[in-house]
Amino acid sequence: MKQRGKDTLHVLCLLIDSVSKGGNMILNVGPTGRGTFDDRARRALDDIAAWMKVHGRAIHGCTAAPETFAAPAHTALTWNPASRRLYVHLLNYPALNGTIRLPGMRDKVEYAQFLHDASELKPWTGASHWHPRADNDLEFHVPTVKPPVEIPVVELFLTAEASGRGDAGDRTKQEQSP
Repeated sequence: MKQRGKDTLHVLCLLIDSVSKGGNMILNVGPTGRGTFDDRARRALDDIAAWMKVHGRAIHGCTAAPETFAAPAHTALTWNPASRRLYVHLLNYPALNGTIRLPGMRDKVEYAQFLHDASELKPWTGASHWHPRADNDLEFHVPTVKPPVEIPVVELFLTAEASGRGDAGDRTKQEQSP
């Protein structure tokens, strides 16, 4: 990272944006003349590593989401074709006003959780969680206080039909078959 290096949030946004468009990213971090990394670069790399330790599965093996999925405002989507999971990166958390609206996803999500703590986003029960809409969109509420991570990520477990598994929705049988 250059002397006027990017902050952690900016680098993570670049990484997520790149993966969400089917690309990848290389960080150019060189040593000082003495062969060590300066403190600023080391802190930035440590921060990125800490975020990746918790959210890595939303990046590693992921690519652009299929065109059938639309990213809500202030988010980016990544898709893991091997696990058939969709990831919603909440880029501008305060702007969400505690709500994420997933266009056309009303009957396509089996389960949703935050990656940082595996907390479930439960179905609508009259409290503030999932809320199906008449227009086939799915809306669910997230805590108004931003989770303690730079960019929170929601992992969506999709129905068999939505993830392209057809009628063979039993993940266990699919994973065990030769």
